[in-house]
Order: sequence, then structure tokens, then C-alpha cells
Amino acid sequence: MTVVRTRFAPSPTGYLHVGGARTALFSWLYAKRNAGAFVLRIEDTDIERSTAESIQAIMDGMEWLNLDYDEGPFFQTDRMDHYKAIIQQLLDEGKAYRCYCSKERLETLRECQLGNKQKPQYDRKCRDLKEFKECPYVIRFKNPKDGSVRFDDQVCGTIEFQNNELDDLIIARGDGTPTYNFVVVIDDMDMKITHVIRGADHINNTPRQINILKALGAESPIYAHVPMILGDDGKRLSKRHGAVSVLQYQVDGFLPHALLNYLVRLGWSHGDQEIFSRDEMIGAFDLEHINKAPAAFNTEKLLWLNQHYLKTMDPSKVAEYLKWHMDKLGVDITQGPDLAEVVKAQAERTKTLKEMAERSRYFYEEIKEYDEKAAKKNLKPESAEILRLVREELSKLTDWKAEPIHNVIIGVAELLGIKLGKVAQPIRVAVTGGAISPPVDITLELIGRERVLERIKQAIAGCGM
Repeated sequence: MTVVRTRFAPSPTGYLHVGGARTALFSWLYAKRNAGAFVLRIEDTDIERSTAESIQAIMDGMEWLNLDYDEGPFFQTDRMDHYKAIIQQLLDEGKAYRCYCSKERLETLRECQLGNKQKPQYDRKCRDLKEFKECPYVIRFKNPKDGSVRFDDQVCGTIEFQNNELDDLIIARGDGTPTYNFVVVIDDMDMKITHVIRGADHINNTPRQINILKALGAESPIYAHVPMILGDDGKRLSKRHGAVSVLQYQVDGFLPHALLNYLVRLGWSHGDQEIFSRDEMIGAFDLEHINKAPAAFNTEKLLWLNQHYLKTMDPSKVAEYLKWHMDKLGVDITQGPDLAEVVKAQAERTKTLKEMAERSRYFYEEIKEYDEKAAKKNLKPESAEILRLVREELSKLTDWKAEPIHNVIIGVAELLGIKLGKVAQPIRVAVTGGAISPPVDITLELIGRERVLERIKQAIAGCGM
């Protein structure tokens, strides 16, 4: 039985974007589902545009998503001598040839073909030349002139291309460096890739790659071309739609679990199920249920999923991700409550980790200023007496927990004959600086006894000022 081997092969000319992450996820899941191997390959033959920063961004994105690879990362720039040896082999076997046509001739040919409403392609002028010329040249693959290339795509169904519609592909540039469509073929062949899952924009490359594989006596992998991702406006997802870099989603406060869950449902379905654990994804994923139509990215749906995970994941696990955001804000989490307790308190009220971190600073830092609108409404001269009574009763507590704190607040409200909110809200503004927080008793417990008493004291002094 053939062992399933998939690959993710990004070009390091930018960040790991959402479309690439989905391709990586689908390839990773298919390998895991079939007890196979997932290979990471960095396609860095575009030396001018490939950067170390982009390579690191791809690696960081994969690590954040926890898409672990079984083999790699392999770099194409480490394999140049191997590619050139196979190009020479094709030349020796008469399956490739040197093309001496100048750029000017090729441009004139193209303009003429377009003028005659023909499909622009190389006219194979040099295909049958035998003599070697002392002038610049590229190397072209001798694509078959007759017949067709037919393959069964696991997403799109049967696809067929006529060979006479395909160009004699350049496989080595004028400086001798091999081209993308050639090295991909050699890598897939050498790495024994059985299934190629990639974007639908690669469909036109597939027949050319299959013909090169045939010329080398190699079997073609099984192909699955995944439709593109569209933005909310129905256009191809791009920078104008906001965060398209995987690491930007980390910065924006999304959990990797939520993004993976969202991506797996972006163009694939398993009945009506919306929420998938990692193990459930692996157990259910198949190629047959990848949708043929492009998928539309919906940020609101992703936010809904993110909050679901904030509320349902182990708070200590969420806290590990929240710490990253607190560190970004410069908050010292050793100067306050256990971060997991903050997650429990805030999960119902926030949709992202970034929002949670920004709304939780008062648990660890002193209040620098009050929200102007909240203070004007709740820290009035008549609030001073309420806060004084609250502080007096809170100072008597020996058990600093939410329940006895709650009882103190109720007792003050009853003593003064006012509604509970008239007591709770001035306390909330006094200890958090704003009008929004978790339940005030829980908030006070987490802030801590000494900080609460001191903050209320300062609020009393400032009431009505």
C-alpha cells in the first residue's frame, strides 16, 4: 500500500497568508488522516524576491498554527546542482533544447499572434536545431505536439488540456537557473509526493508538470486544486480586506485554534458541523467534500468562533496566549491575579485576546485616569458617602472572596435604601477606571484587597472634582 505523502511549498516572497495557511492545513490534515507524511518545502528559486525575513515569517506562522511537519524544511536553493543535472539529462535524451531566440523576436512574435487573434505561444523555431551557437540561450522542454493531458482532479473532476495548446516551457533561464514549473516537478518526484493539494490558480501549470514527469519516467501525483478565497465583497482576498497574514491574526488577538477551525470550514464541509477539535478535523477530513466554488471570508464568523474558544477552552491554555498580548502591552502579570482567573472573568465579555488584554490592565496596573463619561456619571459628590460606607465594610472582611464582597455591596444598598446598581457602578468606576468590567464582586476579588481599598480611597477624594 502506498504511503500518503503531501507537501506545503510556499515561496518566501512575503508572509504566510490565509490562502497558504488553508492549503497547509488541508495538506497536513490529509497526511494525518491517512497516517502519512507532511513535507515542508521552501520554494526559494526566485532569489531576487526571496528573503530570510519571509522564510522566518512562514516558519513562525506554521509554528503558531501548530502545523508540525514530518520532513523538512527543504530549500530549493540547496538543490540547484541536482536540477541542472536533470536538465542536462533531458538535453542529452533529446527531450529539451536550447532556444536562442532574442527577447525582441519573441515580443514581435507575441504581438503578431495577438494581432491575428491567436493564443500567444512560442513557435518552436529552435526545437529541431542540432548545432550549438555561441550566443545567449534558454532551455525549453519539448512538450508533446499531439494528444492531450488528462487528469482526475479530486476537487474539480476530470480536466483535459490539448498538447498543441501548451507551450514549450522554459525550464532554465539565460543565466542557467531552473524555473519554478521545472523544479516543482523534480521535488515532487524526488520526495515521492503522492497528493498535491494547492490553489486553483495552479491548474494551468499541471499539464506542463505532468508532461515533464512523463518524460522522466515518473508517475504523476494525485492533484486537488482548491478554489480561491474571496473577501466579503466577493473579490479575491487581499490586503484591502484587512488581516490576510496569519501572524496578523495573532496580533489581532485570535487563537490559532479558532483560525484553524475557521479555515477548515472555508471551502470544506462535514455535514452541518461547525466546531471541530484538532482530532475531529483529522478524523473527518477528506478531499471529496472540498467545495468547487470559491469560499468567502467572513470576519464576523471568525470572531464568533474565537469567542467560542475563549469561553470553552481550558482557561490556563487561553492564558498562555493571553500572556503574549499582556507582554506586548508591557503589563507585568506577576503584579496581580492568576491570568487564568482573568480569562474566566473576561471570556464572556471579549471577542479577542487583544481586547481581553486591553480590558484587563487594571488587574495589574494602577489607574492613571478615569473614563471621563463614567466618572462624571458615577463619581459625583453624593457618591462619596456610598463609597465611604463600602470601603469601611470591605475593610472588615477577612475572607476576600466574591461572595462576601457581594454581601457587603448588597448590605450597603439596603442600608442606604437604594438600588444595587447605584452602589456597584461607583465601585466599578473607582477600582477599574471605567464603566465596564466583569461582575463587580469578582472584579474586586481579582484586583485584591489592598488595591481595592486604596483605589476607593482615591476615588472618594476625587468625587465631584
